[in-house]
Amino acid sequence: MHLLPSVRKFHNSKLFFSKIELSKILSCYSLGVSKGNWKDYAIIFGKQEASFYMFKHSLASPDCILTKITKNKKNSIVYNLKIQNSLKKKYNKIDDILAFLKRRELHII
Repeated sequence: MHLLPSVRKFHNSKLFFSKIELSKILSCYSLGVSKGNWKDYAIIFGKQEASFYMFKHSLASPDCILTKITKNKKNSIVYNLKIQNSLKKKYNKIDDILAFLKRRELHII
């Protein structure tokens, strides 16, 4: 009986977040959780995109979607940010998206 999938079945060339990217995303997510803005998240991997969904409530639609997309022609990576179903901007670096999200989390009193 096999409990673990074979190497061929496991490696299916899906796009994913690197360990460094995921660490940065979760750091930003934890800031939003501490402020009470987000309560749940989901990660979805596909062949040409990987998405990180942030939810205000577990049963609601996602409040924020961070997507990593690969372009086939140049094999380049583009990051998209959708906040409440409106596309904000396309970025070339994940740090730019996270800086925007962190600015959004800070409130002037």
